[in-house]
Amino acid sequence: MTSAVRARSAIVVGGNGRMGRLVREALVGAGFDVIGSYDVDNIDELDAGAPAADVVVDFSAPAALPHVAAYVRRTGSALVSGATGFSPAQLDELRALGEKSRVVWSSNYSLGVAALRHATALVAAALPAWDVEIVETHHNQKADAPSGTAKALLAAVDPTGERPVVSGRDGIVGPRVAGEIGMHAVRGGTVAGTHEVHFFGTDEEVCLTHRAASRQIFVAGAVAAAERLLERDPGYYDFDTLMFG
Repeated sequence: MTSAVRARSAIVVGGNGRMGRLVREALVGAGFDVIGSYDVDNIDELDAGAPAADVVVDFSAPAALPHVAAYVRRTGSALVSGATGFSPAQLDELRALGEKSRVVWSSNYSLGVAALRHATALVAAALPAWDVEIVETHHNQKADAPSGTAKALLAAVDPTGERPVVSGRDGIVGPRVAGEIGMHAVRGGTVAGTHEVHFFGTDEEVCLTHRAASRQIFVAGAVAAAERLLERDPGYYDFDTLMFG
């Protein structure tokens, strides 16, 4: 291991959760010096007292964004954000950070999910008149619904955001509206994450599916993104472009 690799430093936000612990372990294994870990009990320390790191890896929650953004602006650290549930205004703030720093945000750091998004866009373009339903399943502790990955799949089906979206159905709903997209969230047990995109035509169906066996796939992708991001110029990147562009 070279001295340049040993010199890379990182801090983890959301460090008390399961993802945060896995991220810390993976960063150390990849040669990073983890110089800080912050969560709800000490997040205020980011505002002034936290030392400058080469990269911040954030798997916390939208409420931490003001602290994370202030830290990135103060130190110029790169930012790998995997938090979900951001509002459009908060996503705009992340993009604005890319004017001075290197920033990547993704709702899902799985390489397989990146391939699923790509395949979904191809099928949606090839079968524009087919009915589409998106179903995501996660563990019973997940706070937001639908998942950030499901929203990314929705964007792959409907890049302009013009089609009506139905979040579940109840009662006498009548015939399916042409062009609508169904979004369904299922919660239970310890499921790491399953995403399905169903395309229904006349007498046939295409179903694209990704199943995560553990959170380790997201951890590995986030650490790979941190390594790749440090090689890039300042800017805002999506995961697909960062890894495959």
